[in-house]
Amino acid sequence: MKRLFDIILSFIAIIIFSVPMLVISTAIKLNSKGPILFKQQRIGKDGVHFEIYKFRSMYVETPNVSTEALGDPTSYITPVGKFIRKTSLDELPQLINILKGDMSIVGPRPALYNQYELIEMRDKLGVNNVRPGLTGYAQVMGRDLISDEKKVDYDKYYLENMTLLFDMKIIRMTFFSVINADGVKLK
Repeated sequence: MKRLFDIILSFIAIIIFSVPMLVISTAIKLNSKGPILFKQQRIGKDGVHFEIYKFRSMYVETPNVSTEALGDPTSYITPVGKFIRKTSLDELPQLINILKGDMSIVGPRPALYNQYELIEMRDKLGVNNVRPGLTGYAQVMGRDLISDEKKVDYDKYYLENMTLLFDMKIIRMTFFSVINADGVKLK
């Protein structure tokens, strides 16, 4: 049921957001050199690596590490990138990841391939046994502003309480979180 929900919702979202995605693509191309999409290895269901898609919000020379590891990440962000990150529009291409089956609408956010401690903590609790999400409980409870330990606690809570109703609550919370740019480190 969850997979069917993901397919239907992501397909509808792609249709609804097709014009904004075209505008964002054009703005990225006009604003800085490099590809429109940023692709990065992430940890998927059962620990299998997959390539996540995002709109490129940083310059092409940016080191391939988590935002927190960049020191002053604002120096790496393009002018268009600042806007799409603050509004979470950079995440829209992940709707393709959802259609492909790499991700779900709701689930733990996929760890970077090199976030070894986070991956290990999640492995111990079984968090990596589920499909990662475009949004998740840890996202709406603090996003970039909480520690990996706290993220894993929220991920474990999600696992223990995972239902379609809880997913819908997280989607609603995500909407308000995005509107307010809650938990976004780069404003």
